[in-house]
Amino acid sequence: MAWMTYISNWFEQDDWYEGLQRANMSQVRQVGLLAAGCQPWNKDVCAANGDRFAYCATLAIYIYQLDHRYNEFKLHAIMSEHKKTITAISWCPHNPDLFASGSTDNLVIIWNVAEQKVIAKLDNTKGIPASLSWCWNVGDVVAFVSHRGPLFVWTISGPDSGVTVHKEAHSFLSDICIFRWHTQIKGKIVFGHIDGSLSIFQPGNKSQKHVLRPESLEGTDEEDPVTALEWDPLSTDYLLVANLHFGIRLLDSESLYCITTFNFPSAAASVQCLAWVPSAPGMFVTGDSQVGVLRVWNVSKTTPIENFKLKKTGFHCLHVLNSPPRKKFSTQSPTKNHHTSSTSEAVPPPTLTQNQAFSLPPGHAVCCFLDGGVGLYDMGAKKWDFLRDLGHVETIFDCKFKPDDPNLLATASFDGTIKVWDINTLTAVYTSPGNEGVIYSLSWAPGDLNCIAGATSRNGAFIWDIKRGKMVQRFNEHGKNGIFCVAWSHKDSKRIATCSGDGFCIIRTVDGKVLHKYKHPAAVFGCDWSQNNKDMIATGCEDKNVRVYYVATSSDQPLKVFSGHTAKVFHVKWSPLSEGILCSGSDDGSVRIWDYTQDACINILSGHTAPVRGLMWNTEIPYLLVSGSWDYTIKVWDTREGTCLDTVYDHGADVYGLTCHPRRPFTMASCSRDSTVRLWSLTPLITPLQINILADRSWEEIIGNTDHAIEQGTPPLLCGKVSRDIKHEIEKLTGNPRAKKLRWFSECLSPPGGSDNLWNLVAVIRGQDDSLLPQNYCKGIMHLKHLIKFRTSEAQELTTVKMSKFGGGIGVPTKEERLREAADIHLRLGQIQRYCELMVGLGEWDKALSLAPGVSVKYWKKLMQRRADQLIQEDKDDVIPYCIAIGDVKKLVDFFMSRGQLKEALLVAQAACEGNMQTLHVSTPKESSYSDDTYKEDFNETYTLFSRLLHKVSEELSEWYFQDGRAVLAACCQLAVDNTELAMAYLIRGNELELAVCVGTVLGESAAPATHYALELLARKCMMIPTCFPSVGYRNLAADLLLMTPDNELHLVKLCAFYPGCTEEINDLHEKCKLPTLEECMQLAEAAHADGNIFETVKYYLLSQEPEKALPIGIDFIKEYITSSDWTLDTIYPVLDLLSYIRTEKLLLHTCTKARNELLILCGYVGALLAIRRRYQSIVPALYEYTSQLLKRRVVSVPLKIEHLSEELDAWRACTQSVSRSSEESACTPPSDSQKMVYATLLKRLQEEPLGGIVGPDYVTGSNLPSHSDTHISCLTGLKIQGPVFFLEDGKSTISLNDALMWAKVNPFSPLGTGIRLNPF
Repeated sequence: MAWMTYISNWFEQDDWYEGLQRANMSQVRQVGLLAAGCQPWNKDVCAANGDRFAYCATLAIYIYQLDHRYNEFKLHAIMSEHKKTITAISWCPHNPDLFASGSTDNLVIIWNVAEQKVIAKLDNTKGIPASLSWCWNVGDVVAFVSHRGPLFVWTISGPDSGVTVHKEAHSFLSDICIFRWHTQIKGKIVFGHIDGSLSIFQPGNKSQKHVLRPESLEGTDEEDPVTALEWDPLSTDYLLVANLHFGIRLLDSESLYCITTFNFPSAAASVQCLAWVPSAPGMFVTGDSQVGVLRVWNVSKTTPIENFKLKKTGFHCLHVLNSPPRKKFSTQSPTKNHHTSSTSEAVPPPTLTQNQAFSLPPGHAVCCFLDGGVGLYDMGAKKWDFLRDLGHVETIFDCKFKPDDPNLLATASFDGTIKVWDINTLTAVYTSPGNEGVIYSLSWAPGDLNCIAGATSRNGAFIWDIKRGKMVQRFNEHGKNGIFCVAWSHKDSKRIATCSGDGFCIIRTVDGKVLHKYKHPAAVFGCDWSQNNKDMIATGCEDKNVRVYYVATSSDQPLKVFSGHTAKVFHVKWSPLSEGILCSGSDDGSVRIWDYTQDACINILSGHTAPVRGLMWNTEIPYLLVSGSWDYTIKVWDTREGTCLDTVYDHGADVYGLTCHPRRPFTMASCSRDSTVRLWSLTPLITPLQINILADRSWEEIIGNTDHAIEQGTPPLLCGKVSRDIKHEIEKLTGNPRAKKLRWFSECLSPPGGSDNLWNLVAVIRGQDDSLLPQNYCKGIMHLKHLIKFRTSEAQELTTVKMSKFGGGIGVPTKEERLREAADIHLRLGQIQRYCELMVGLGEWDKALSLAPGVSVKYWKKLMQRRADQLIQEDKDDVIPYCIAIGDVKKLVDFFMSRGQLKEALLVAQAACEGNMQTLHVSTPKESSYSDDTYKEDFNETYTLFSRLLHKVSEELSEWYFQDGRAVLAACCQLAVDNTELAMAYLIRGNELELAVCVGTVLGESAAPATHYALELLARKCMMIPTCFPSVGYRNLAADLLLMTPDNELHLVKLCAFYPGCTEEINDLHEKCKLPTLEECMQLAEAAHADGNIFETVKYYLLSQEPEKALPIGIDFIKEYITSSDWTLDTIYPVLDLLSYIRTEKLLLHTCTKARNELLILCGYVGALLAIRRRYQSIVPALYEYTSQLLKRRVVSVPLKIEHLSEELDAWRACTQSVSRSSEESACTPPSDSQKMVYATLLKRLQEEPLGGIVGPDYVTGSNLPSHSDTHISCLTGLKIQGPVFFLEDGKSTISLNDALMWAKVNPFSPLGTGIRLNPF
């Protein structure tokens, strides 16, 4: 296996434990990612191949991959190797894993998508690779061209590798816009030029340069650039060409003749992009450049067959996927004849009417728009499969949360827009009008004023009123100079400050009256109002100084000037909690902390290797400061000692803005030149504080004042307004406030993404009155009893709502769309008559008529009379209304699930459970003997069937959220159907342990087993927090958590056995845990040994001064047991588990070498068996391999043989893979009889997992979020790690956090074989 090459040296040695660090992981967790949009500057910036598609932002390439299980595209990787604008990408035609990209810094890169790594780089290309493409019908060859040529051909590998110049493709008279290799004829190539002409080269033929200009241009100097160019895939000579103004032509490249010129409906339409539809010969699609109209054409017809208006903004590029995504139950279309030209096949057979002849093919178009939007449009079904509306396409310079709403985040970008995002759904809700040049900075108006001030590079500053959707004020005092920072005073909402390259910081009122102009000796980059004194403002200047001004006086001189930085100062930020403290970030790479009251620099934070830009103080922990830099990192600092607590490397370029909201103080947003916004959870930095809240410790250990909190060595305490408000509210409550306390703190500390939703469901389950549910409850996952009620009222609302004057933000649905949505909801709710009436209103009579009999035959006849002359046409989704009308719920639920529409399936199943569907029964005449009892039985049977269906759908939906790295929402789905056990299991498997304990404590009895398991894991977390555990605080925390569980004696024994203190401290802990003293334990151990009671002997020896005496006794017992043929896991695991808690320093003694090695081997083997029982598929092979390697390399006598281990592993693989493979992949060989026997014996040994729900792999939040190209390789699998990384104790080896969690749950010792315990919790 791959990983052994990484760590085999560990297994060779026995003195490796000297100087090891503890294993650790990043404290700051990425919990959300807002991908960039597609850049509008260059042509070939989207591409697709098989089940992947890619598009380029300015500096990064986003790769989406089809998840076959749910039939949807998910972000798979971000490639950000280029440091300047990417000019083009091209997917390799013969290897779906490779693509090439070029950029303006004269660089071409070949990238392997599957392995997410660069496999070849070409630096210093002659000229910028403005356009590039893989050569068809040749091995690894990429061609690229600068604007004037020549064409360079780069052979990547093999004997002829290197760059050559194409013999003929050079010396062009007009710049090249785009070029295309022919897909069948080797070496045939066409170039499109700015002047509208083409150049065609083919080996053995005469070169044709600058031919086939549109007729209207002949003999003129006018330019009409070629915007798109594609060879007909089914012909050797035909070529589709689009010119910006002239439109589209079909040309014959041999005879240089124009076959067809296509006509647009209006003269204003112009084409940016076109693509052939592979599944339909002769058919192609185009995208308009003014408005987002997708037109479908056939080469035999000069006008479009269909036009879809997809968006208000124009198309930028377009690509049709070769193979449409496979539906789960797809029917393959018959193969078509590949040997004729498109034109010859396109003539419609005479028997069909015009419209039916051109039915749309199943095809998916990747659409990129000029506003950065990217989507995948299903042309057959006429709907978006995926749409990422309105991404920023360039550097994002600033981001800020809305003062009165922690769910809304505004971003300001180089692309000239400010966008406002909902961070729960990660979608854009508002965008500013645009065209502002570069926007460097933004500042929200205080409170609920709904305005944002923006600062631009050339157009002064402005105020944008979000609700009215327009600019309401402009400030031009700085002229054309760039404004680098704008700050709206939050203590006095009438004042706005701006600072500029002209050396002035200007304070003015909102209506434009200038109050102060503070002159600086050089450009001013940053300014910030004090949060404690409304008249103090600080600035950062190019002259390396920080200045503080007092606005209440008329003087324009600073009160203080702070010197010390050795390069320009950029941003400055006042501490929200410590009065008079401010920080500054500089191009010298340092952050300085200044104390205004002492006139001094009190700390210098050094560690960044490039200029510092982003700065953010935490609003609850006074010494926590975060900085972002041009070195691509984010650092978290403890300003008391000046230490860096954590460094985050996930951005792919300079980090500019950092922000958090006081109501969610430990959720941070960051923005970067890589055009992404990322969300982070900082809660792991304050673990002890969270556990104090869970353990119901006193307020003094949770909330403190700033002066006490900033003393060195004080554990973290909350000092902000929000935590004090929570305390105040709790103290007002009567009765037991514990549930409220847990909920309010949990909502404050948890990142967005479902924790509010989860607590609403907990309240519903505990019987809270519906009127107390928040307004946004119905937008999330609702409890079953509300689902139908809320969706019905939503449908009625959609029917009546008239559009407001200004619309409701981005992409406001038209009235027709609202009615259609309302109709769909009524339909899913079984309210057929309302659906019919709405469809009639929309003129869709066919749908209304096909459903009317479901209401009554009488109603149907009425409708028929009202519109007898209406033609009835076919419709593709007729299966849905048909099923609902006849009440075949099961078929409909299966249909939705097969399409991955899990939420729809849930709605239908619930409607059926509530009796809204007329079920599939043959009605019996009244006379027949159909007694009430039979009817009741029948009803109960139907209800049980529906209820089962409902739970099945909920489970699928939970699993979908869980696999998407959203464990909290997965838990919500289970709480919605009252399945507390599974909801808790999802939280634990997502490692949301603190949340699981909070929710479990509030839910009480039904969640108790899972809550206790979560408490045990949290106690393990406390026991292993490096440097802290020996402290009394952590020791007692672990004990307090365990004391909250019933039957806790054994857990307390493990805690005391592992605790590495002096005799006095250990005896203190024994007393707290009601265990005998060290001396008494020794006597008890000897007595138990004399009685032959192995378990008690091991237990008391571990608790004595000489715990190492337990090792040989316990290990011999286990070795003896596993030599018998009928041993089971449950007989040996308790002893082995207990032994594993021996103090690390005792286990690492030289005298224990043999016992230690035997313990590691037994734990490895038993861990593999436990992993099989818990279905931790990804780590089973690694655990077997680990055990075999230890057996091979260490001197031991254990009754396990390497051959036997590999036999078990092969049997497990054969038997589990044959079950898990789907029928279409059934090519794998079935297990042999001997393998079945080995596997059966294995299962007999394992028995059932006692905690039912927690079976299945762990998957933490953010597991699916790609970081940028700097990657870590897992030493367990040899593959790139997606999502959070866990560093092992050598500080170099890494495994994924998911694998680390699963490993630690079944085998406490590190995969490096050192005997160090793993603690990823």
